[in-house]
Amino acid sequence: MAVAKRVIPCLDVADGRVVKGTQFQDLRDAGDPVELAAFYDREGADELIYLDITATLEGRKATLDVVSQVAEQVFIPLTVGGGVRTEADVNDLLRAGADKVGLNSGAVRDPALLERCADRFGTQCMVVAIDARRRAGAPGWDVVIDAGRTSAGRDAVEWAVEATTQRGAGEILLTSMDRDGTGNGYDLGLLHAVTSATTVPVIASGGAGTLAHFAEGLTQGGADAVLAASRLHFGDLSIRQIKAYLATEGLEVRT
Repeated sequence: MAVAKRVIPCLDVADGRVVKGTQFQDLRDAGDPVELAAFYDREGADELIYLDITATLEGRKATLDVVSQVAEQVFIPLTVGGGVRTEADVNDLLRAGADKVGLNSGAVRDPALLERCADRFGTQCMVVAIDARRRAGAPGWDVVIDAGRTSAGRDAVEWAVEATTQRGAGEILLTSMDRDGTGNGYDLGLLHAVTSATTVPVIASGGAGTLAHFAEGLTQGGADAVLAASRLHFGDLSIRQIKAYLATEGLEVRT
């Protein structure tokens, strides 16, 4: 039996509120994270991702009390990221109720951190979050960190391979900076490049705007899961709609 494809809402949280913008800019308020988490759990989301998007920039950790409140509302796997710099940060988030922890800027700056955390907490707990931007005038994609503000000077596909084969990440959350919030569809070239080069599950993020985009991410892009934020938060689409469409396209989903 085929492994079911996952549909995952993402809560980008700043100052205790869910927000969503375009290419990490022009953020709009999208609601209360605890209320939205409960709503998506009822709606049939397969997992939930919670990202404290300003934690790294502000030099702080994710807000544990909000994470705990969100965790109490959901009975599906919860991944939390934002401001994770140490093993203690990972431990705190897992104790607060996260099932998996996402590392982005902290792992790029200190790849051994990812390795230590995978050894201590298990690869199944560790998600490497990769924000990638297409290179100007050259093929390929660069890794960007600090909520999209800093180029890391690393190739996104090479980093995906290192993070999973050498450093122990058990899953990749792959976001196209170019497509984020645009509704123009996932960057299928980026997705295919990463899914072809790695063996762990990949979550497609950045750009879904129509039902067809979700199917394309899973088929042409090779992703194991599709993520959405603004299209769900603002009511353009629902989890149920997405799953029903994927099923009509012959994709295995949990209903």
